[in-house]
Amino acid sequence: MKCELCGRMVENYTVHHLIPKSKNGGQSPTAILCQACHRTIHRFYTNKELAESFYTIERLRLRPEIRRFVAWVRKQDPHKRIKVS
Repeated sequence: MKCELCGRMVENYTVHHLIPKSKNGGQSPTAILCQACHRTIHRFYTNKELAESFYTIERLRLRPEIRRFVAWVRKQDPHKRIKVS
C-alpha cells in the first residue's frame, strides 16, 4: 500500500481516523499511513488539535514540521521500522 502522507510503498500500514474516534470521529474518513507517519502525527498533535484543525491529509501536509518529516522519511527504507521519538 502507498502511504497517503509520504507516498512510500509499504507492506505494513495503519488506518488513521482523520477525526480521532475519541472526538466522535469513529465514522470519519480515514487515511492509509505508514507506521512512521501515523506515529509522527500523533506525536506532534493532540486529538483535539487533529479534530479541530488537521482533519485532512492536505491540512497536515501544510504544516512545516510535517513537511520536514515527510522530506526526511521519503529517503528512508520503507521496509525498515523507523523510530519516532
